[in-house]
Amino acid sequence: MRFSLLAAALLSLAFGAGSTAAREAPPALAIPPSGVLGVGEAQLTPAFWIGLQSEPDRVIMDRATIEAQNAKLLQIDPSMHDLRALPKNLSRAQVAGWIEALSELPKHPLFDVDGKPVPAATLKGVVDNLALGAIPAQQPTRYGLIVQRAALRTFPTTLRVFSAKGDTDIDRFQESAEFPGTPVAIVHASADGQWVFVVSPRYAAWTEKRKVAEGSATQVFGYVDKTPYRVVTGASVRTVFTREQPALSQLQLDMGTRVPVLTDLPPDQPVNGQTPYATHVLELPVRAADGTLKLAPALLQKNTDTSGDYLALTPANIIRQAFKFLGERYGWGHAYDGRDCSGFVSDVYRSMGVQMPRNTSKQAISPALEHRAFTGKDSREARLKAAHELQVGDLVYIPGHVMMVIGQFNGQPYVINDVGGMTYRKPGGGFGHVKLNSVAVMPLIPNLYNHEQSYVDRMTSIVRIRR
Repeated sequence: MRFSLLAAALLSLAFGAGSTAAREAPPALAIPPSGVLGVGEAQLTPAFWIGLQSEPDRVIMDRATIEAQNAKLLQIDPSMHDLRALPKNLSRAQVAGWIEALSELPKHPLFDVDGKPVPAATLKGVVDNLALGAIPAQQPTRYGLIVQRAALRTFPTTLRVFSAKGDTDIDRFQESAEFPGTPVAIVHASADGQWVFVVSPRYAAWTEKRKVAEGSATQVFGYVDKTPYRVVTGASVRTVFTREQPALSQLQLDMGTRVPVLTDLPPDQPVNGQTPYATHVLELPVRAADGTLKLAPALLQKNTDTSGDYLALTPANIIRQAFKFLGERYGWGHAYDGRDCSGFVSDVYRSMGVQMPRNTSKQAISPALEHRAFTGKDSREARLKAAHELQVGDLVYIPGHVMMVIGQFNGQPYVINDVGGMTYRKPGGGFGHVKLNSVAVMPLIPNLYNHEQSYVDRMTSIVRIRR
């Protein structure tokens, strides 16, 4: 995400097409009232795309193959972090290296939500709060669990900053988010004591201290490994309201989150003041008053969208899961309780047990994932041929953006993606432009990246999740 969508999205909103892109725009695609080329009401349903598949329930990779790929990802992808392999003690160089790799101020001016320049003194205070001088030469490795949806930030601050006046969406200090139950290593604290720098399996950044509960390695990884469990398969679900456990009341759990289930409680006794017979009794982490990790029960209605295990990796499930986010607002770095382009595709795959790096730049080149790279040496013909051979679930990368393929229709590859907008050349001349700023369906080939090139011209990689 850090290089996610918006450079490309803003360009696609701002520019028209040259003759190169015009030759690729298929004039047969209709423009509906929405302005989204080639997409009518039928194409906005998962059933439409599932119906185009010859084997929609074919298992693409079984559970053992997926787990082997996940293990390989953790082992050989430098953007991932194997928390269980961390040493018992961390050196200053290691901790400072994590922080300094992330917490660097942009070189360009920054603006606040009102479009006013952020004062230099304010930015200095943000940098000073890193407390780099307080990192000890050696420190024991500490662990914790995320207790509620937690923003991961470039700096230890809630200050939202933007690269341009009028932009209030792309907060340059927002990196990602982690969900309840995610294990982290806690490696540093801010000068004001309100933030901690954490290392999660796929990101290292600052988060609010109140959203992390510290426990031993045995506690943390014991929780992660617990069975049985439920996997959230909806876009998000919320636990049942409870006065007895306020920290676990209406707690948001996002797609792909795995939560242990308690099965040894008396079924006829209330949990948090309520009968559990129509609910799943989850076990969730709670931060005690002293910051330590506690585990407590929470109820989740049985009619919510969850599963007793990860969903099978099939074309039909890929499409169904992706469409559960259709229309969700774009959220840079998982902001707005949503997600961005790379967060979207990784959350969809996570519901089927497939782990991925967090950002587009890392996903596109991961040595653990099958990918085809494109360079300036690849001809347009080769790129178009590859586009017409795309399969359901394939991930198409252009600079700063990723799209998920949902099928081929009327000779066109279609994608679903979390995107800022769409620009294309109209069949009769001129340009069509629509601001989307959400998860949307569109044909791939007509999309314009800028006034000279289409998305296909700018493809950098195609990642295929296959055995």
